Amino acid sequence: MRRSVCHWLMVMVLTVTVLACSPSKVTLPVEGNAVYYWRTELRLDSTERAFLDRHQVKRIYCRYFDVVNDRRQGPMPNATLTFADRMPEDIEVVPTVFIMEDCMHHPSDSLARQIVSRILQMNETNDITNVHEIQIDCDYTLRSREAYYRFLQQVRDQLSSINYQLSITIRLHQLAMPAPPADYGILMLYNTGDPKNFQQRNPILDMRDVMPYIRYLKDYPLPMGAAYPVFTWQRTIHGVHIEHTADLGDIMTVKEKVEHERDDLRQLILTYHLSTENINRYKTDDYEKIYRH
Repeated sequence: MRRSVCHWLMVMVLTVTVLACSPSKVTLPVEGNAVYYWRTELRLDSTERAFLDRHQVKRIYCRYFDVVNDRRQGPMPNATLTFADRMPEDIEVVPTVFIMEDCMHHPSDSLARQIVSRILQMNETNDITNVHEIQIDCDYTLRSREAYYRFLQQVRDQLSSINYQLSITIRLHQLAMPAPPADYGILMLYNTGDPKNFQQRNPILDMRDVMPYIRYLKDYPLPMGAAYPVFTWQRTIHGVHIEHTADLGDIMTVKEKVEHERDDLRQLILTYHLSTENINRYKTDDYEKIYRH
C-alpha cells in the first residue's frame, strides 16, 4: 500500500514539474473564417454576400474610421464609414479603428474614451447590434510603444464595463516587442515589403520578408489569428506602371510556415479585404485553401 501511494506521489510530482517547465499554450477566444472590410461606405452586393455564405464567414472586421493627427487639435477622426446597407444578421461585426502612429507621440488621456464612445454611437445610430469586440490597428514603433500600450489599457478598461473584448493588429516587426495589453491579435501577413522599393519583387507578401520574424512566433505570448492578402497594388515609378498581386502560391507557402510554428494561426483566418474585385481575382477553391484550418 505504501509503495502504491509513493508511486502516485512521484507521478504527480513529475506531472507538475513537466507542466511547469512546458511553455503555456495560448488559446484564441474566437475562431473560424473572417474578412476585413476596408472601405468608406458599407454596401454589400450579391457577390460579396454570396462569398460570406459560401465560405461560412461569420465575422467582419469593419473599419469604422481612421484617427489622424491634426497639428492644432491633435488626434481626430477621419474617413468615417457611412452605412448604406445592413449587415447580415448572422454576421458578427468587429468595429476596427486605424490609428496613425504619430497620434501616439503625445496622446491625451481622453482619446480612448472618445474612440470607444464614437464606436458605440455609430453602432446605436446604425442599429449594429451583433458586436462583442473592438479592434485597434496601429503601426506602433519603439518610440510610440509605451504610449500605445497605455492607450490600449485605457481602451480595455472602457470596454470591460460592457463586456467587450479588445483585439489588435500585429505587424511582423512588432513581434520582436513585448505583447500589448489585448485579448488577442491578428498577425498581418501582408504589406511585408517596401512599396517604394522599385526593385522589390512583391511588397504585398514575400516569404523572404517574413522569414526573419519566424523565430519570434513560438514564444510570442499573445494569442493570434492570421490575415492574408487578396488585393493588388498599382503604382507608377519613373513613368513605369507596376501592378503587384498577392500570388496564391506565396500565400500558401507563408501560411504553411507560420501554422507549423503556431497552432492558433490556423484557428482564426482572415482575408484582406472583402470586395467583388478581390473575390473575382481568385477561384472558389483558392479561397477554400486559404481558409483551410
